[in-house]
Amino acid sequence: MITVPGETSPTDSHWFGAVFDAHYEEIHRYIGRRLDLDVAEDLAAETFLIAFRRRDRFDPARGAPRPWLYGIATNLIGRHRRLELRRYRALARTGPPPDDDGPEQRVVDRVTAGVTAGRLAGALARLSRGERDAVLLAAYGGFTYDEIAEALGVAAGTVASRLSRARTKLRDFLGVEA
Repeated sequence: MITVPGETSPTDSHWFGAVFDAHYEEIHRYIGRRLDLDVAEDLAAETFLIAFRRRDRFDPARGAPRPWLYGIATNLIGRHRRLELRRYRALARTGPPPDDDGPEQRVVDRVTAGVTAGRLAGALARLSRGERDAVLLAAYGGFTYDEIAEALGVAAGTVASRLSRARTKLRDFLGVEA
């Protein structure tokens, strides 16, 4: 829990500043691992902007701000991926412009290379969103089941089920014996 002497409420600017200082780099790394470092800075900033705007809704009695911030970041990652997928589908329908060497083509090239880069990325992509989010919060965030549950807004039992299913699927996809 973040505490600032004399400041106990999430609506206090010193409290939020302490939360930002304590968690920004960690949130930035988490987003960078899940997406691309090029967008991590923007989404990390947006995570804290949303948290700042919603700080009056955060209840310190329910726990530390870390899972709350990871939940916001995870939702932004999902939104980013959905928007990116729509852009790629539109590009696939229309095709790239002739002689396209611009930034869009570099993004498409980088994504294409990333998709084919590793078996793990392919295996993670085959998991449901809930399973993938739980696995990545555990792996990248080092979260406990309770923290994952809080970040995703589900019960701890749901997290346990998702992680169990995800581990089984990942072993199957990767050809690893238990």
